[in-house]
Amino acid sequence: MDVSRETAEAAFGPALALAERYAELLRTDGVTRGLIGPRDADRLWRRHLVYSAVAVSAFPRTGRVADIGSGAGLPGIPLALARPALQLILVEPLLRRATFLTEVVDRLELGNVEVVRARAEDLRGAWTADVVTSRAVAPLARLAGWCLPLVAPAGAMLALKGDRAAAELAAAEQDLRRLGATSWSVEEHGAGLVDPPVRVVRIVAGRPRHPVRGTGSR
Repeated sequence: MDVSRETAEAAFGPALALAERYAELLRTDGVTRGLIGPRDADRLWRRHLVYSAVAVSAFPRTGRVADIGSGAGLPGIPLALARPALQLILVEPLLRRATFLTEVVDRLELGNVEVVRARAEDLRGAWTADVVTSRAVAPLARLAGWCLPLVAPAGAMLALKGDRAAAELAAAEQDLRRLGATSWSVEEHGAGLVDPPVRVVRIVAGRPRHPVRGTGSR
């Protein structure tokens, strides 16, 4: 574990044992199956697990959350562990990733997690979620085009971004207006547990001004 046990406990609480099992799956199968890089195996907790889990303070206490382009389950699985009252949908189009996610959900017996193999734009009109989230999937303007159509009325898109979050948001403002977003901001979460804190771009959904065309997604 590349963080202190106190930090891991603060992030995951009673679900820490499950988080440790998930970390082991990432460190072994996740690496051999190409879902995470070998270098990440030595910094799983700091860079991925705790980083994702502390962002849960940006999310509602309950509700439906869709993780778009979930990959190895980040941030969706840590969020589901840190806040089991949330219902997580892990959306991932690639078969090998979706297969891994299904195996993780089964092994950890996560009753609040569902895996959907699909592209984000193919789900438009099928269902919506209270929050649609993602991490390291695409530039913000393109990501908003995939995510906002899946957000329920009065819901939000929460994108976990790095130190260029504010710059990406400024560059995406015109696209956000076109997509009907009503407000947007950058928040910081996890101060004292991760350094730097996690930057979350919050975009509140509204009604698109113009039809949203598919752009191709993960």
